[in-house]
Amino acid sequence: MRTTLTIDDEIARQLKEIAFRTGKSFKSVVNDSLQAGISGRPGAPMPRRYRVKSVAMGAVVGPYNLDKALLLADRIEDEEIARKLQLQK
Repeated sequence: MRTTLTIDDEIARQLKEIAFRTGKSFKSVVNDSLQAGISGRPGAPMPRRYRVKSVAMGAVVGPYNLDKALLLADRIEDEEIARKLQLQK
């Protein structure tokens, strides 16, 4: 059945966000939400939390301190620039 409704701006924004996130149409999200409200069942279950377990990757080889990786990258870049300048002479 086709009808016209006036929906609060915040509710409409949330429904559009759900539609975008789930890939469903706005109409489908509105109908699902209304059905859930009428039947008294809770909405969609919360997604399971994604967890990543850390793994040791071994020790760093060489005289490098990776805690200062940006400084190392700068030094390597400076050395490469100096090398290229030496080649141009």
